[in-house]
Amino acid sequence: MTSQKDLLASVPTHLLIGGEWRPSSSGERLPVHDPATGGTLAEVADGTVEDGAAALDAAVAAQAAWAATPPRDRGEILRRAYELLIERADDFALLMTLEMGKTLAEAKGEVVYGAEFFRWFSEEAVRISGRWSVAPNGATRLLTMKQPVGPVLMITPWNFPLAMGTRKIGPAIAAGCTMVVKPAHETPLSMLALAALMEEAGLPKGVLNVITTSHSGAVCEPLIRDPRLRKLTFTGSTGVGRRLAEQSAQGLLRLSMELGGNAPFIVFEDADVDAAVNGAMLAKMRNIGEACTAANRFYVHEAVAAEFSEKFAARMAGLSVGKGTKKGVDVGPLITAKARDGVHELVSDAVDKGAQALTGGAALPGRGFFYAPTVLANVPKDARLLKEEIFGPVAPVVTFRDEDEVVGLANDTEFGLAAYLFTKDLTRAIRVGEALEYGMVGLNTGIVSNPAAPFGGIKASGYGREGGPEGIEEYLETKYLGIQM
Repeated sequence: MTSQKDLLASVPTHLLIGGEWRPSSSGERLPVHDPATGGTLAEVADGTVEDGAAALDAAVAAQAAWAATPPRDRGEILRRAYELLIERADDFALLMTLEMGKTLAEAKGEVVYGAEFFRWFSEEAVRISGRWSVAPNGATRLLTMKQPVGPVLMITPWNFPLAMGTRKIGPAIAAGCTMVVKPAHETPLSMLALAALMEEAGLPKGVLNVITTSHSGAVCEPLIRDPRLRKLTFTGSTGVGRRLAEQSAQGLLRLSMELGGNAPFIVFEDADVDAAVNGAMLAKMRNIGEACTAANRFYVHEAVAAEFSEKFAARMAGLSVGKGTKKGVDVGPLITAKARDGVHELVSDAVDKGAQALTGGAALPGRGFFYAPTVLANVPKDARLLKEEIFGPVAPVVTFRDEDEVVGLANDTEFGLAAYLFTKDLTRAIRVGEALEYGMVGLNTGIVSNPAAPFGGIKASGYGREGGPEGIEEYLETKYLGIQM
């Protein structure tokens, strides 16, 4: 693994526009902080409205040639990028841990997961197909084809700074779309390093453009309203997603939005409790709980609630909290002091209303933005954390008595991204899985994300799918030719 100093020195810190790395037109720089210490890791270009316009100009200029590039060539670029990512997984993991806080082991897992989107879509690039048929009256022939949507604006979040990029960039490259990527200002380094890797993999100039900025709204809105942009894909909060959808309405942009979540985790009385606890640890603690798919509400049947809660609390209490680069650490810091304080506010609200902290329940002293892994029992139904996304290492446990009750509780939210259920009864699993109003349901597992599966939600959790055979369709338009015979 490259040393921290050498790694940071190797990452580009300018904007990537039309294949050229250039400073911000204002000359301003944006600091990138280490959430484990609060210190500054690096400074990157703080892009302006003019820089955003230049990036879109470059994407538009490159679109026609890129769309005409043979699918096999596009796929081979993705395959080379996949191999380079895997080869440099340790370096990308260290970079991600430094700017986001997750442990090295978890960051390494994200690199492998993120790289798989490049491998998956390298194979999908050559499988874009249409159809040929005879009209029912026999007089004409019907030719249907798929073509790239066109230039895409991609807005990615801070919590998965690599994978949220690769699962957007991968299908866009495979489909033949050019891009402007605006990474989160908290974690821009991973995307800048990825862009440099894509150049090395042979991606032509102007296909991928990267704008780092602390003025996201000011830079992105003119791009969204520009008639040359044809698609917007965003991962982030539902509130921001709603604003972006409003801005995109005038141009009738194609939209893909992966927004907030409030995932229920249901444990029935016949479940294997130990397996459920293992699943709960994965569903809750992946990415320190800073994930839209993280289990947010634990509904446990009253017959097994005591056993589940005791075992779950013991596992959470045994986790080691500290700087993600240190050996033996299980849980890193939250992304900012504001995020840490927001988590504690939700915990305090629940405790004030009668919830009992079986473990944790407080921020940890010292530098950095650390919060103790927490399990809350006897959580009242009016606690805010049952309605709001926690985005931290906190697990509220609520008991239930029957299936209809828990399905009603699980669906009582505007969100509909992911849900989890544990039971040994296959019929019940299918019945409840169909009844849950979520885009993804994990059955006897705490992980639903897979590059070969369609990732996305319903209701206020967004629309569109990333990954799976469905993922590339988000970047393709359907054209029909009627041929007179």
